[in-house]
Amino acid sequence: MSELLFKHFELVRGKFINFVAGLEEGISDVQPEGFNNTIHWHVGHVLTVAEQFMFGFPKKSTQLPEDYMTWFATRTSPANWQGDVPNVLELIGQLQSQMERIKEIPAESFNQRLKTPFLGQETFGELANFAIYHESIHLGQIQAMKRVIEAAAK
Repeated sequence: MSELLFKHFELVRGKFINFVAGLEEGISDVQPEGFNNTIHWHVGHVLTVAEQFMFGFPKKSTQLPEDYMTWFATRTSPANWQGDVPNVLELIGQLQSQMERIKEIPAESFNQRLKTPFLGQETFGELANFAIYHESIHLGQIQAMKRVIEAAAK
């Protein structure tokens, strides 16, 4: 099962990174009408949530600064950002290195039951699968935002 999860994670993460890396400069910080956040926020959010699901951030993982919770957690907004928020290129680099760390997770970990079910997920493998689903949803949002931003610029 873990090989399939890793392949799926690599597929989605690769599509996510390639799409974001291919955006025109400046587009990632535009908040189009009807959307709660920016593409920049979505990139940081995907990174932060995957770190939470896969590595227990911020309590168990020190790979990301705790400020990421302030900037990119659910119900946060770039309108409230303060401090030195990492740019999209930095976040892409962190997404790439995070993927390498995910691939190092021992296969037997995915069968471990969670102490408390989370969002209906009962095992670590189910939570990993949910992280992939979550990332896919945000990729769709980013793709929609790009189309709306480009249409508004015409």
